[in-house]
Amino acid sequence: TLLTNGKILVTGGYNGATLNIAELYDPSTGTWTMSSSRNYARSSHTATLLTNGKVLVTGGSASGSVTNAVECYNSSTGIWTVISNMMVTRSDHTTSILMNGKLLVSGGSVIGGTFTNTAELFDPTLVLWTTTSSMNSVRSYHTASVLANGKVLVAGGTGSSFLKTAELYDPTSGTWSFTRNMNSTRYSHTESVLVNGTVLVTGEANFATLNIAELYDPSTEIWTKIDNMNYNRYVHTASLLTNGKVIVIGGHNGTVDLNSVEVYQP
Repeated sequence: TLLTNGKILVTGGYNGATLNIAELYDPSTGTWTMSSSRNYARSSHTATLLTNGKVLVTGGSASGSVTNAVECYNSSTGIWTVISNMMVTRSDHTTSILMNGKLLVSGGSVIGGTFTNTAELFDPTLVLWTTTSSMNSVRSYHTASVLANGKVLVAGGTGSSFLKTAELYDPTSGTWSFTRNMNSTRYSHTESVLVNGTVLVTGEANFATLNIAELYDPSTEIWTKIDNMNYNRYVHTASLLTNGKVIVIGGHNGTVDLNSVEVYQP
């Protein structure tokens, strides 16, 4: 998570055991330092920068158990604080900062290895969780992006099957509606909002790991296939650069982990 002071916070994860450690990367010196440990060990969680500069860590799993625990990191003090739990236990979910400053949490894996379509909102000012309407499809390992119009695009994932469905959350009405399907089913993919407002989706894992990429145009709600990536990959990262390009790094190709890197020019 990129902090307001320019440093990058890395938290938790799994290296043979579930971790509660946190580290900070300083781009100005190129060095890593340990920060204070979190209160809970967890992986498959989310860490989101709030509009107040704090980082909210939600859900995740540890030792085969899914949690609804939430904690907040203050970059000014380096201290972690436990706050009120989410209403639903979940891991492999998504979090999105809405234009009103609230945090939307959607979907994920729940206790018993099943998936959920529930969604909830966190108000950083009131430190309060409230329910909002559920998605139309249960899904986990999906993606979510805030569009220029303020709506949230959720795409793909896995539920009762691998999904190519996509839906939109309207913060004004608090409702979900289907938009057009992607061209391919996919989960553990990436979703990036480009400078021109379109959304780039890359990679996938369904019955095969693929290099397929496509673009979503919010003005027409149409998905368009574009040039394939050079490598098949999923569980990779995709980051929008300051020059408007997207850098895709690493992942897995179904057989081995990858260290390959490629750049998309819109």
